[in-house]
Amino acid sequence: MRLPRPSFRSLGLPPRKLPLHQQQQRSISQATFKYQRPSYIFSPRQRYSSLVSAANLQFGQPVHETHPHILKAGEVTPGISAQEYADRRAALADAMPEGGVAVLHAAPLVYKSGAVFHPYRQETNFLWLTGWDEPDAMAIIEKTGPKWGDYLFRMFVKAKNPREEQWSGYRNGVQAAQDVWNADEAWSMDRIDSVLPKLLESAKLIYTDVESAKATNSSLWRFITGNASGSGPAKTPLYPIMNKLRVIKSPAEVTNMRMAGQISGRAITNAMRRSWVKEKDLHAFLDYEFTINGCDGPAYIPVIAGGQRANCIHYTVNNNIFRDDEFILVDAGGQYGTYITDISRTWPASGKFSAAQRDLYEAVLKVQRSSVSLCRESARMSLEDIHGVTVRGLVDQLKSIGFTNLTMSNIDQLFPHHVGHYIGLDVHDCPGYSRREILRQGHCVTIEPGVYVPDDERWPAHFRGMGIRIEDSICVDEDAPYILTTEAVKEIDDIEALRD
Repeated sequence: MRLPRPSFRSLGLPPRKLPLHQQQQRSISQATFKYQRPSYIFSPRQRYSSLVSAANLQFGQPVHETHPHILKAGEVTPGISAQEYADRRAALADAMPEGGVAVLHAAPLVYKSGAVFHPYRQETNFLWLTGWDEPDAMAIIEKTGPKWGDYLFRMFVKAKNPREEQWSGYRNGVQAAQDVWNADEAWSMDRIDSVLPKLLESAKLIYTDVESAKATNSSLWRFITGNASGSGPAKTPLYPIMNKLRVIKSPAEVTNMRMAGQISGRAITNAMRRSWVKEKDLHAFLDYEFTINGCDGPAYIPVIAGGQRANCIHYTVNNNIFRDDEFILVDAGGQYGTYITDISRTWPASGKFSAAQRDLYEAVLKVQRSSVSLCRESARMSLEDIHGVTVRGLVDQLKSIGFTNLTMSNIDQLFPHHVGHYIGLDVHDCPGYSRREILRQGHCVTIEPGVYVPDDERWPAHFRGMGIRIEDSICVDEDAPYILTTEAVKEIDDIEALRD
């Protein structure tokens, strides 16, 4: 049974074969990627023929017709429309030369042991371009002409199989790859050997990240490595182009990240209202709060560290006991619509700051506020520039409260990490994208200064063993930072008032 097609469908057909008015619909302006509210032209599933209702079918991931409580009409993933996915593929094609072909693989399902698997996590570039959230798939995007929207989008996916789906869950299937995910052509994965070489025979340059191709043990891997003589198309990594496309977030992406930040910030503030004995209990509380209030779940394993355990930057065993005279450091965030947030907060386990805790916390907070204020396009600064400002600020603030031995040359003993990183679909988004790039409207970053004081006689005794990190997720705007995590309180008076 064929899935219903909308009465007009321009996203999944080659532009040269479309009527003129539909070609114009597909040729979306590149301006969509500027930090403006885009006016998407149509939803590819707004109108259906009377052949069959998609709500009566089963897919491997939510679609609007089966999960209207998760997806609005026209969305492929929460908050992200089919048109935006088409624009992303068009942007990739536009960044390639004519004859360029991008080949991407879905992430494999990772097993914990035996038949027990981890929750599935799609390869990020594959997800960003397709919205497809299943393993055992390949996407091929071929540039076919000089104009915006001149590309072909093909997929290899796992075919539907009722017997296998009874055990492992529903699949989207080949036909849905065309009708719902708007591939121009789609085949079952078992046809790669016969079809893929023909698709790539006219390619002049193949963009792919080879290691993900190797994992499939497919014709692609043989095609990429089998031309040692130099014959055939040249190959080049895909990720540099993808980083440039992904690092500036669209309004829809920022909306998802704001939702993740809002839900997560409220959860952390709610945690501050309570007294905690065990790290694992606070860990469980945050996971629950994220999920019950609308997130997909936690974005990463959180840091829940009491006392001097906070001096381990990535402490995640979360299995010890809090003491009332210690700080609690939490680094946690939820994921909403596949987009993440990243928050760190530190507060006294007792609910009230001691004099020493207040002095050290206020020093870090002053620097964090100052660094956040620089996350605007008009500042003309990079993350690397902001890191330098942060380091100098921490040295000045800590010296003023008694760290007399502190200098610019040894500050890394108290602040060993960078002040920030890019965020988006991944916690550390766009790996390899330089922190020296000037921040522009639509960049999303963290700002997270910290101070971790070891039990070392070089530092004031009343601060030893304390670890503090204060982190917000921020979207860079033109003249001011847009703080995505403002619901997580961080001012001393606000934190103490939560227990009053």
